[in-house]
Amino acid sequence: MGEIFGEVKGGVQAPKGIDRESVIPYYYQLKEYLKYLIEENKLKEGEKIPSEMELCRDHGVSRTVVRQALNELVNEGLLTRSKGKGTFVARPKIVGNLMQRLYGFHKDMTGQDLEVKNNIIDFSVIEANKKIAEKLQLAPGDKVFKLVRLRFVNKEPFVYVTSYIPHSLCPGLIKEDFSKQSLYDTLEMKYGLKIVSSRRSIEAIAATEDVALMLEIPKNSPLLLLRSVSYLENEQPVEYYEAKHRGDRSGFAVELVRTPGQNLADTYYPTIFKL
Repeated sequence: MGEIFGEVKGGVQAPKGIDRESVIPYYYQLKEYLKYLIEENKLKEGEKIPSEMELCRDHGVSRTVVRQALNELVNEGLLTRSKGKGTFVARPKIVGNLMQRLYGFHKDMTGQDLEVKNNIIDFSVIEANKKIAEKLQLAPGDKVFKLVRLRFVNKEPFVYVTSYIPHSLCPGLIKEDFSKQSLYDTLEMKYGLKIVSSRRSIEAIAATEDVALMLEIPKNSPLLLLRSVSYLENEQPVEYYEAKHRGDRSGFAVELVRTPGQNLADTYYPTIFKL
């Protein structure tokens, strides 16, 4: 590792490892140095970084300094730890636009030139319980389609999603093969059900044993739970879903635009709701 912690070639000057005359804390200098190496691909995706003892020796700092630098890089998603194996450069997260776009997961991912595959875990007709009936503005006991999919991105398990659709809106839906086609495209193109608005929320949860098994992650790993109710033009709900995204592989981007004449204070306080 000695040669990595040196001057970068090609006319690009890397940050110094530790500048002992600087007022900047040692841990922050080390963190920024490692971050630079990761962003410049000097430390590559999946590569094991030096041990804490090696970093202490190479940079002449205490273990406390090293641990604080590494902890912050782990929290920022640039490094990942594997118990008993060490610390590695994390894979970049896949950032979705589902919090600000009306199209579905399939179009969001394929629009980024990513391959999407679906494993159908369950596709059946059930009676809506009280919760599902409220989301879809139905009566408890009304028939709904339940579609459970394990969705892969570039052959990696990525999200576990359960969708509910009113049976009365598209009785023939059970015949469709959603391992090969988009739900939203099918609803619009075949059944004339055009989604014009959605209400979505996101929160952090821990993976239960069954979901962890599906997503090939340890139990209690962080997940991003996305809940959504989608509506037709007449404000009739057409789908309610709960999508459990791997926290180590996914993130969401939100674009905020200030409209002409809008007071900035009007954008400061969000509307909080729970789906």
